[in-house]
Amino acid sequence: MAQDVQIHAAPPGKPGNRSALFSQFAVGSFVICLLVVAVYYQVLAKLVTDWWQIPDFSHGFLVPLFSAYLIWEKRKTLRGIQLAPSWSGIAVIVLGLVILLLGVYGSELFLSRVSLVILLSGLVLCFGGRRLLKELRFALLVLLLAIPIPAIVFNQITFPLQILASKLASALLPLFGVPVLREGNVIRLPLMKLEVAEACSGIRSLMSLFTLAVFYGYFLEKSLWRRVALVLASIPIAIAANAVRVIGTGLCVQYWDPDKALGFFHEFSGWVIFLVSLACLFMVQRAMSLFPVKRRQI
Repeated sequence: MAQDVQIHAAPPGKPGNRSALFSQFAVGSFVICLLVVAVYYQVLAKLVTDWWQIPDFSHGFLVPLFSAYLIWEKRKTLRGIQLAPSWSGIAVIVLGLVILLLGVYGSELFLSRVSLVILLSGLVLCFGGRRLLKELRFALLVLLLAIPIPAIVFNQITFPLQILASKLASALLPLFGVPVLREGNVIRLPLMKLEVAEACSGIRSLMSLFTLAVFYGYFLEKSLWRRVALVLASIPIAIAANAVRVIGTGLCVQYWDPDKALGFFHEFSGWVIFLVSLACLFMVQRAMSLFPVKRRQI
């Protein structure tokens, strides 16, 4: 005689049921990721190409890895979150797709790339809920650091940095016995003239140091205001370091060999100055640690 077999499902809220829901969410997320990659294939390919070909944005390779680490670090917390899909995520997804269309048909790469972050936020909100989005907000926002800023904004930042580096160098070189005459971003020395070009504006070290300051602050600081202060401190540090590099080049031109000053020394000094900038950032962080505050995680 056949016997009825009864299968009892785990009631809502139980660990087994929650684990099953999370597994379903993981599978669904994988499928959605494939769809997102299919839609953003050309945008992502151009982005990676820019990271590879444009030195100013080469730090972009590190940003997705850092974002992935942030998610991996919170994996236990994420597993414990009860998923609460929200219809409001649909509006965010639509907004991201509209911005993508504007960027594609308007030939504006920045909008196309930013739309990806908006779309991902909408997907998390739609399928996971507000609490899940809250836990992942920093991992999503940090992706913006990998997106090159628009050319019009980039030029507005670069030229003032060129002028500032020229002014600082022309003001300090006479202290070392080097007479100078500045004309815009061109510094005239007795032996030759130095042009603080776009590549020497310091924008590359500024953007790289700014990004590393975000990473550094996250790992070594728990206080929100200290993280913000450390990131902001990277800006004057990078500017001052670049001015020191220009001054060092001027001194080498005057007292050593102009050809060597603008050749190997100029390239090698960039790495040295960047390491010095990292050391300065470390000293700022150590100085802040002397003032204990109530810790707050973000």
